[in-house]
Amino acid sequence: MMTDKRQPQRWLMVTGFFGMTAVAMGAFAAHGLKALLDSSHLALIHTGAQYQLWHALALGLSAYWSQGASRALRVACWSFALGTLLFSGSLYLLALTDWPLGLVTPLGGCLLLVGWAALMVHGYSAARQA
Repeated sequence: MMTDKRQPQRWLMVTGFFGMTAVAMGAFAAHGLKALLDSSHLALIHTGAQYQLWHALALGLSAYWSQGASRALRVACWSFALGTLLFSGSLYLLALTDWPLGLVTPLGGCLLLVGWAALMVHGYSAARQA
């Protein structure tokens, strides 16, 4: 199977974007929105930014390890990226607009879990091959 050698670098760009916007959202909520939103809405942004930052790191590590282009690592990268967009993005929208997106947040959370499971599968496969 041919793999794109630039794929890890592309995932690292997404990682940088997620990390940067997580910090920006956290700072914006703490300083710019503190007077405008109640504590429950600020907590939603805090949760979204926290999950986004942690999963940006997980995505970055997965991208770094994906040099070997394991299928499990590709699944992890996609799951972390899409899960972060859905989970954190839906929390930001809910906090800022009061627009609930129904099952989008739990779907994003499930994708984040799939990403972690894919990392476990990769680790198990790598250990068996070693």
